[in-house]
Amino acid sequence: MADPTYETHDTDVLVIGAGGAGQRGAIAAAEAGCQVTVICKSLLGKAHTVMAEGGMAAALANVAHLDSWEAHFADTMKGGKLINNWRMAEIHAREAPERVLELERWGAVFDRTDDGLIHQRPFGAHTYPRLAHIGDRTGLELIRSLQDKLVHTPGVEVFMEVTVSRLLTSAGRVTGALAYRRADGGLVVFRAKAVLLATGGAGRIYRITSNSWESTGDGTALAYEAGAELRDCEMVQFHPTGMVWPSGVRGILVTEGVRGEGGLLRNKEGERFMEKYDPERMELSSRDVVARAINSEVNAGRGSPHGGAFLDISHKPPEYIKKKLPSMYEQFLKLAKVDITKEPMEVAPTIHYYMGGVNVAAETGATTLEALFAAGEVTGGLHGANRLGGNSLSDLLVFGKRAGDAAALLAQSSKRAPKIDQAQVAEAIDVLLAPLGRRDGESPYKLQGELQDVCAKYAPIIREEEGLKAGLAKILELKERALECGCGGPTGRAFNPGWHTAQDLRNMLANAEALFRSAIERKESRGAHARSDYEKLDPKLASVNYMVRKDKDGQMSVRAVENEPISYGLTEVITQSFEKYTPEETE
Repeated sequence: MADPTYETHDTDVLVIGAGGAGQRGAIAAAEAGCQVTVICKSLLGKAHTVMAEGGMAAALANVAHLDSWEAHFADTMKGGKLINNWRMAEIHAREAPERVLELERWGAVFDRTDDGLIHQRPFGAHTYPRLAHIGDRTGLELIRSLQDKLVHTPGVEVFMEVTVSRLLTSAGRVTGALAYRRADGGLVVFRAKAVLLATGGAGRIYRITSNSWESTGDGTALAYEAGAELRDCEMVQFHPTGMVWPSGVRGILVTEGVRGEGGLLRNKEGERFMEKYDPERMELSSRDVVARAINSEVNAGRGSPHGGAFLDISHKPPEYIKKKLPSMYEQFLKLAKVDITKEPMEVAPTIHYYMGGVNVAAETGATTLEALFAAGEVTGGLHGANRLGGNSLSDLLVFGKRAGDAAALLAQSSKRAPKIDQAQVAEAIDVLLAPLGRRDGESPYKLQGELQDVCAKYAPIIREEEGLKAGLAKILELKERALECGCGGPTGRAFNPGWHTAQDLRNMLANAEALFRSAIERKESRGAHARSDYEKLDPKLASVNYMVRKDKDGQMSVRAVENEPISYGLTEVITQSFEKYTPEETE
């Protein structure tokens, strides 16, 4: 029987997540005149956004005067291997410069050119130096600037260390959410005229990841369970450079800014091996290409001592390195006892970003459920099969604002507060509290560890059908076992991390199942999705996205959907960007 005791909180726009997208969306909705409530799983200002280091991509043309939104658009589509939502890519390329300049007006302190403009550094697969940056701490500066703006914006209330367990719906419309306070387990029902999801990705379904602990795929799972559509769930990005040694820091991000500032990749024999894999772009190739190159060198026996490659920036002056890459200098010195001004770093691929996510309308961030919006990494579409470095931070700003504006407009058009289905609340509370009553149930920590091992073993950098099907079978088995996991004890709900893990586990399993089911369907190698049994691009699948939805019987289904045809005025731009492709890349 559900505990009937819970608090209620009414608002116009409920924002779930307080990273870059959530904060920008909350600011937009509040400035439109709405009462806004922000829920964050952690503390305000400690979102995963701070892990983004290298910069934010925008065609400001401060360093390369030939840069333009058209070039940025073409690079994004080329990197995404054409399965992007092209309208999102166009909006992003057009609006990113103004969003970056707006952030500067709000107090962000960027590195400067000699004539005082925002400096821009080169990054992988960007034709021109395009990333506005603050050393290698750009995400932190973005969050600091947005947070300062947010707390000085009237009409915003923030609930910290609160986790959402379920979205509430009525008559096909999202009406709010059930959540709990992490400190004492107190339940809260939030009623809202519009809900904006901005919860980030699901990188924690892998053991070796650059993602922080919050990234358990909460938003995608919440949207899926409520009936929304997901897309491109097979597309998971391995960042080429994560720390390798010591083992306790394995997976921590080594920013692409190291390569952007001239870092060289070498194998154990001292060869600059990117000459073999992308002789034109070398270390500044796209992330999918570089990650697979490192993986190939390791498999060929040319890897570094701990199963990676060497990334060397020591040919640059020490003061230059400390100025441009201060976090990397401190990170390796303190965590690995490596002075990167004198010796190379040891790096290997690490799970970094989810290109897939909730399917949204490009202009508004509206999902397939009424009154539910989404922005940032929780969404799919912008990045297609592979995200270019730096596109994520400008993505947060561009689509955070658009989704916040659209959510506010819907909320203001609603004359009365939505109805909360009390039976649905009671059912959601039963599910939420169930693990507390199973003192002898399986450990959620153990199940989470098994899930991470399954993803790493059966959905690695290079996949194949037999392994994907075996992995899916294991995920479905874990899904059944998770129904009986337990975390009860004398502490009850208060300060019970096992209970928190049980909630995360449900979300992680939904994301893992969507990954495996979608990956089985895409029988080709495209971007981040590489198959040893289908090694080439299939041109026919460039017009296909795989969509995930919950069927009426409660099972997960995947369907192929034809892309919307690209606007005629943009096809020539993309065609020109593909002229450098080699014939071997397609069948």
